Amino acid sequence: MGGGPLSAFLVLLTGVFLVAAGLRLLGIDGNRYMIAVTALTPYTAAAGVLLGCVALLLRRWAAGMVVLLVAVVLVAAVAPRAFPDSRPNGVGTEVRVMSVNLLLGEADAVGVVAAVRSNQVDVLALQELTQEAVLALDRAGLREVLPNRLFQPEVEGYGSGIASRYGLTAKTLTPPSGMRQVGALVDLPGSQDIEVLSVHSTPPVVPSGPEAWQRELAGLPNRDVNGPPRVLAGDFNATLDHVGLRRLLANGYVDAGDEVGAGLEPTWPSGRFWPPPVTLDHVLVDNRCPVDTYGVITIGGTDHRAVVTQFVVPAR
Repeated sequence: MGGGPLSAFLVLLTGVFLVAAGLRLLGIDGNRYMIAVTALTPYTAAAGVLLGCVALLLRRWAAGMVVLLVAVVLVAAVAPRAFPDSRPNGVGTEVRVMSVNLLLGEADAVGVVAAVRSNQVDVLALQELTQEAVLALDRAGLREVLPNRLFQPEVEGYGSGIASRYGLTAKTLTPPSGMRQVGALVDLPGSQDIEVLSVHSTPPVVPSGPEAWQRELAGLPNRDVNGPPRVLAGDFNATLDHVGLRRLLANGYVDAGDEVGAGLEPTWPSGRFWPPPVTLDHVLVDNRCPVDTYGVITIGGTDHRAVVTQFVVPAR
């Protein structure tokens, strides 16, 4: 490839990279295509480093330096998710929360209950819960390990629910949304309870556009410093690079995966390499609750991997 065509090709790649990076760095979610591009920010950062190095090797100094500079800024935003944060000492009640999107209720119920048992889960948040899934989970023994429940099963993936080892009281924690988002006060054995919301925001890449997704993320509750600690667990259809999720993290939550250095572990699509796997499922924990562990679990029959975390709810 001659100098002219090569330079033109590098300029084209540079432009594509700068547009993708700019969406993230400027906090522009925009339309559904822009939102999809922002979800790929970790890949964009790696591609930018590679592109910048190639440009410098080919002595395209201006393009190489610009791309590398922007790529370094992106890497600085993304890389900390791969490293654990310092954990403050926490004294209180240990709680394990798990979340799984059941894919229209088709997830393997036996696998879900096995994961609940093996991880000694205390609170389970479910998305895309159907009546058939409720029956299958009960046949698999869910009620034996998590006897308390607030379920709103529906058809076509609109249902949601919370099952718990401890008593539950229904709480409205978010405005009405396209998907059900069940909220509950969990009666823990310690001196302080927690509020849990099973999150499922409308996908932003639907033909109708991302307006519902943006509205529902904006409607998720901030931490209440005067109330019990809050936990938001579920399928946010958003990564840590999207504005809506970053707003929550700036208002008193921590992402459990990010806290332990597993923030880049993808959760969707499970078992496939296209589209490029990204992290859409999260457990956001009130920052008053130190996070101990976090893991991602493959469940048969669903395109989402489950997420499970343990954290400490401090005494009052």
